[in-house]
Amino acid sequence: MSVLIFIDQSEGHIKKASLEVLSYGAKVAEQLNTTAEGVVLGTVKDDLTALGKYGVKKIYHIDNETLNHFDAQVFTNVIAQAVTAAGAKVVIFSNNVDGKAIAPRLSAKLKAGLVAGAIALPDTTNGFVVRKNVFSGKAVANVSLNSDIKIISLNGNAYPVKEEEGTAEVVALNATVDTSKVKVTAINKVTGEVPLTEAEIVVSGGRGLKGPENWGILEDLAHALGAATACSRPVADSGWRPHHEHVGQTGIAIAPNLYIALGISGAIQHLAGVNRSKVIVVVNKDPEAPFFKAADYGIVGDLFEVVPKITAAVKKLKGV
Repeated sequence: MSVLIFIDQSEGHIKKASLEVLSYGAKVAEQLNTTAEGVVLGTVKDDLTALGKYGVKKIYHIDNETLNHFDAQVFTNVIAQAVTAAGAKVVIFSNNVDGKAIAPRLSAKLKAGLVAGAIALPDTTNGFVVRKNVFSGKAVANVSLNSDIKIISLNGNAYPVKEEEGTAEVVALNATVDTSKVKVTAINKVTGEVPLTEAEIVVSGGRGLKGPENWGILEDLAHALGAATACSRPVADSGWRPHHEHVGQTGIAIAPNLYIALGISGAIQHLAGVNRSKVIVVVNKDPEAPFFKAADYGIVGDLFEVVPKITAAVKKLKGV
């Protein structure tokens, strides 16, 4: 018996979200008095043995070029073989795009119970109970898993990355890799200073910026903070910003340590995608804006006056 953790990688590099699930999985293994093991698919450039500092003892590596391009069905079949090889009774994913595609398929294949979007360690004092948010974060559900094999996908930024001493044993696993039915015809990369899904700080703008010509105010603050930039849906729909920057229920769901909303009223659809942020700061001239009810800190004022002062203060603090 072991806890098996899916280690997600992109272009040979381990994703930040994987470090969170490794730390989380190691703690789950400790609760169950067993070992934490990992599985990684495709060609990896990073040193896998170094991941032992996050608590994983063994890593199964299926180094096959077919797995360099994501195909949920192929990945599911390979991971199912890794579950058998490891004798795993708990399988953990990050609740990101890849995890959301694989975990339900694996659940059906293994007849395993699944909790998607876990926000805390399972309670193992009386069974196996996992906590998750429901109704766009308005409530919390405690889900009891009674199946032989249990699957958890962990929400981003829900568990801190913890480092200790240790190295992992890397084992090559000979798995059957099906021919992918997905054909990659082109790769269009979104480039930026900070990837939005992994950013610790996000500065986001809404219609209060009045037009794309004023976006420089937001970008100046983001550059000063080392933050990623985002926007509300109306901004993306209006063509002010590209759709890959749209955060919210119908866009990208994020959970940074700090989310700064400039000129965004805070409709429920937007809140649903950002309410897992550790700290929310809102700048809006409308004191009745719904976002203020969800904010940790709020500034009622004209963002065209307030934001440049914040930017100047940040630069002064950093000595820029």
